[in-house]
Amino acid sequence: MNYQNAPGTPGAPVNSGVPEHGRVPKYYAVKAKLALMVDELGEGGLLPTERDLAVRYEVSRETVRQALRELLLEGRLRRQGRGTVVAGPKLEQPLSLASYTEGVRRQGLRPGRSLISLDRFPCPEALAPEVGAERGEPVWHMERVLLADDERVGLESTYVSEARAPHLDTEFDPDSSFYAYLHERLGISFGDADERIETVLATPREALLIGTPPALPMLLLHRVSRDTAGRPLERVRTLYRGDRFSFTAHLGQQG
Repeated sequence: MNYQNAPGTPGAPVNSGVPEHGRVPKYYAVKAKLALMVDELGEGGLLPTERDLAVRYEVSRETVRQALRELLLEGRLRRQGRGTVVAGPKLEQPLSLASYTEGVRRQGLRPGRSLISLDRFPCPEALAPEVGAERGEPVWHMERVLLADDERVGLESTYVSEARAPHLDTEFDPDSSFYAYLHERLGISFGDADERIETVLATPREALLIGTPPALPMLLLHRVSRDTAGRPLERVRTLYRGDRFSFTAHLGQQG
């Protein structure tokens, strides 16, 4: 089998990820064949069973299972009932001050959020400068599951001082955009933010809320936002499913 990339295949691994010595792990050879099958079947296509694939490729079921596991983690496949089907394209979320709601809508999907908890607690010292509060002053913590067409795709924790949003518990619809609420109801606009991205594994609780296996890689975003006057506004910790999301940014020349 030829593992070399065809010319003009941007974004693919060099030489399809095959070592220069040419010795390909058995599971990877199966994975490459399955990738071709995925392309042929298209979104929603049902793959044969592990047993049928093992017979077709003359390998053990464990070898097939490892190949399928990698394609599942990469987001090219998804489980449906007792079978495995071809997944749709990943959601592209822009790295900008646009909200999650706006990003999902741009891709023709219906955004949503499911409220897990909305609590008020005394602000700890470490959080105080990030939300513009004094230590001990009341701060809201809102935790919501992120949805795209009713599919659970992430988990968001938002921290904001009660002074900035005093009636968050009674005025705000937790299924809606928090950014829109701040702007339209409270007259607060976002000015800028600092954001950090890292890869993590979800905790057992987080995996349960998002509905994913604990071993599924997650993209974790930390954001500290300020209003147009430069005052601290919110701190957000968001977990996105690594198999369902990619992030985009527009880069320009500075200075």
